[in-house]
Amino acid sequence: MSPWEVRLRLLVVRVAVLAAFLVLAVQLWQLQIVHRQEYQESADNLRFRVEAVDAPRGVFYDRNLQLLVTNVPKYVVSLVSARLPDSPEQVRAIQERLSSLLGIPVSASVSLPVASLPSDRALAAPAPTRDLESMFAAAEKRPFEAYPLAENIGRQLAFVVMEDLPSLPGVTVEIQPTRQYADGSLFAHILGYMGRIGPETLQKYLSKPNSDYTQNDLVGYAGLESTMEAELHGHRGRRFIEVDAYGRKVADLDYEAPQPGHSLILTLDRALQARTEQALRAGMTAAKSKAAVAIVMSPKTGELLSLVSLPSYDNNIFAQGRVDEYAQLTNDPTLPMFDRAIAGQYPPGSTFKIVPASAGLQEGVITTNTTFRCDGIMNLESFGAIWPFYCWISQYHWGHGNVNVIGALEQSCDIFFYQMTGGWEDFAGLGLDNLVRYAHMFGLGAPTGVELSGEANGLVPTARYKRLNYNESWTTGDTYNAAIGQGFVLVTPLQLINALSSVANGGTLYRPQVIREIVDADGNVVRPFEPKVIRTLDVSPEVLAIVREGLRRVVEGPVGTAPTAQLPGIAVAGKTGTAEIGERDAEGKRPSHAWFMAFAPVENPEVAVLVLLEGSESVVGLEGSGTAAPIGATLLRAYFGLPEPAATD
Repeated sequence: MSPWEVRLRLLVVRVAVLAAFLVLAVQLWQLQIVHRQEYQESADNLRFRVEAVDAPRGVFYDRNLQLLVTNVPKYVVSLVSARLPDSPEQVRAIQERLSSLLGIPVSASVSLPVASLPSDRALAAPAPTRDLESMFAAAEKRPFEAYPLAENIGRQLAFVVMEDLPSLPGVTVEIQPTRQYADGSLFAHILGYMGRIGPETLQKYLSKPNSDYTQNDLVGYAGLESTMEAELHGHRGRRFIEVDAYGRKVADLDYEAPQPGHSLILTLDRALQARTEQALRAGMTAAKSKAAVAIVMSPKTGELLSLVSLPSYDNNIFAQGRVDEYAQLTNDPTLPMFDRAIAGQYPPGSTFKIVPASAGLQEGVITTNTTFRCDGIMNLESFGAIWPFYCWISQYHWGHGNVNVIGALEQSCDIFFYQMTGGWEDFAGLGLDNLVRYAHMFGLGAPTGVELSGEANGLVPTARYKRLNYNESWTTGDTYNAAIGQGFVLVTPLQLINALSSVANGGTLYRPQVIREIVDADGNVVRPFEPKVIRTLDVSPEVLAIVREGLRRVVEGPVGTAPTAQLPGIAVAGKTGTAEIGERDAEGKRPSHAWFMAFAPVENPEVAVLVLLEGSESVVGLEGSGTAAPIGATLLRAYFGLPEPAATD
């Protein structure tokens, strides 16, 4: 090889080496100068992490500051999809290990024995299936958010999973708060329960002002948990941490504290609520009724002191994820999750008579001197036929004789209210339009506005309603039926006790309330209690005094229908009701709902009570005077601290 060729080859090598160094220099310049910020951020994202810190949810207290619900810790196994390895084989190995730990099948085609599945799985799991493949796929849609795989797992199992975290990249074990309802079914319809945000409501929560909700959050689904979600929720904080290659925390860098949600002090009395439920259950058993409602209320303010709907349910099953029990609840024919106090719609029977009595007196249709004769039956001639209308007393083959409005209320005379409202012979009567107007005035046919979800409207029927729904004209007989709370008339128990309270307090219709105060985490009052007036009745004090006298005689009078509601030293006013439903049985009896409502003391009412016992085809013979009134008396005694009367043989 010639010297020239040697020099040429050396030159080529030198150029190649120089070119290589130039390429490396350019690459280093690209990495350290051009893309420095990008790669620094990527490295920091792997090394540093910002974690959301859940805000403590507000809790509930009764009016005496007894705690009704608390937040207790639960262990949650979650997945952050972005931290999973790229290798499908490694992901599969993670799924198989999780399956063996948590008892969740890897795929839908592989089922595990039911006994091996944890009983405390999340009730409102975001994935529609219970296999890990589907959950991993769902987690990929939001790769940087923690997707829950198993909630409420046991403490021991949580520690086992924690030990395996180095071999389970992307998997985390966190402690999150969950609800614990101190009294379970006692307040379930009022407090409600929580569940995971559903896909149909996710956008609603995300679009709220200053929203910090995520798709994995639990929110209120019923009761006050739902209606007061904005007050209870609070606002998340942030924790800045440094992690190692396995995603484990090695240092805390900074912390922004969350803002706890506000707590609610309720108007309810825990001890009275328990006593009310106890009395109602005993009354249901005695009457063989399968469902009932009892309400205790302050007629001066609209505060609800007790609100019980039976049967009920234990709302702890939602927090604890007892899926099997939840399925039983939804299939239970007695509808334990249905709050009959605010959503049940029933014919009120004779309890409705306070409305036509007030309307007839106020409109001048009758006075206290006006009487109608009750012979137990009256025959209405209409459309060429004779239609008999009975008073309840006709079952004893006599009538009430001549009665005025006070006597008609005392004895619950149906024929008086038939004739006074619908007219008779030359007497025009109150008329349907006036009856409807006063029923609406007393708050019937519309929600009361109580701070609970699912309140029903009830129904105050009109001629137009019957024409549109039944394609039939309104008749005088329909007015007769409406006058005694039958026919098409429907009320909720809460509407009815609210109407009675307006009579008791002299004409103010208050909005019922279950929230007394809203307080912050330090106990400072954020929203104090204020009575809320819906309207003032257009009924004179003199008219209401007459109605109250009739109601007083229902309990205190010589022929009143509720003598069992008398209290020693306290004057009680009330009204019984027996609302017939369904068809007559072989003995000619129709099933009926039994009502009783009352307030006391008459001269300065402190409390109003209402009791409803549901009838059904299998439960006949319920009467307000015999079954509901004694329960009402028990509630009044509980409120005033009076002992139960001694049992008699």
